[in-house]
Amino acid sequence: MSVKIRLRRTGAKKQASYRIVVADSRFPRDGRFIEELGYYNPRTEPSTVKVDEEKAKKWLANGAQPTDTVRALLKKSGVIE
Repeated sequence: MSVKIRLRRTGAKKQASYRIVVADSRFPRDGRFIEELGYYNPRTEPSTVKVDEEKAKKWLANGAQPTDTVRALLKKSGVIE
């Protein structure tokens, strides 16, 4: 089982916001997930990113691979260097 930290789309049409979740890589983008780590709202100025650092560090230590976008968001929030 390959575990990914990725974005899950929420919100209405053309008003997207995202949740940062841990999910099996075989599941669909908005499908089943294991745990929610935070959220990302690109529509605010500046963009809002909130991440539970303890949970994120735990999953990264256990081998979860963040997607490129999530990696950038985690760097921005200071979870990873």
